[in-house]
Amino acid sequence: MASAMFCFAIVDTLAKLLTDSFHPLQIVWMRQLGLFVGVAVYLIVRGPSALKSANPFLQIVRGAAAALSATLFIFGIAHIALTDATAITFVAPLFVTILGATVLREPVGIRRWSAVFIGFVGTIIIVRPGFESFHPAYFLIFTAAFLFAVRQVVSRHLSNMDKTATTVAYTAFASFLMIGVFQPAVWITPQTGVHIAMIFLMATLGGAGEFLVIKSLEMATSVSVAPIHYTMIIWTSLYGYLIFDKIPDTLFWVGTILIIMSGLYVLARGKKN
Repeated sequence: MASAMFCFAIVDTLAKLLTDSFHPLQIVWMRQLGLFVGVAVYLIVRGPSALKSANPFLQIVRGAAAALSATLFIFGIAHIALTDATAITFVAPLFVTILGATVLREPVGIRRWSAVFIGFVGTIIIVRPGFESFHPAYFLIFTAAFLFAVRQVVSRHLSNMDKTATTVAYTAFASFLMIGVFQPAVWITPQTGVHIAMIFLMATLGGAGEFLVIKSLEMATSVSVAPIHYTMIIWTSLYGYLIFDKIPDTLFWVGTILIIMSGLYVLARGKKN
């Protein structure tokens, strides 16, 4: 899982760099290309059995949520710091708690609700609405985190009826095809070797990261590996400093720590329950 987060941090950094030259929809589509090709090869080798689902509609819903979440994230990082965007996505487990309580009717006690509240306070500290540093793109990242949580809740439901390979296959094809519809309107052909190399690396590492996540979930429970997701902030902070000359301030770290601690507490309480 740690290796997957390392890959995803590089992918997000490359995506932000590419927003200077390409439309976000094209970047998302090219990012999904690696996963799409990987799944296609898997189906050729193993056969199409992975496409047999007990609930194809719900699989497509998950794919749509994944596609829209990734798209909004890329639109967002075109305007705000990658470290800020990464930290805000950490509220996804808090959204999962809210959706679990309201949609799945899961019992959530006062302690977890308090953790959710503290996590959102951390988000406000990072975003700082009303201050000069605030940008409306923060709302895009916030919505992306919510859609990621929707994807996770749907995944939880699908895990009882479909194999992981089936879910990954549907997500790869659904998101790739949905975003592919917009490519004729936004497509810009890469002209330089640097852009081609960046796109190739982004697609390759994106697919590799998804594969590593799957392997980690086969080796351990999702609850036990979930906290490792927070290591992404280490890599994005490093890349933000080295590439974008962006040094997170004290308030950023205060907000990030509140979000991470809240998320870890929610995960721990969920595992206990």
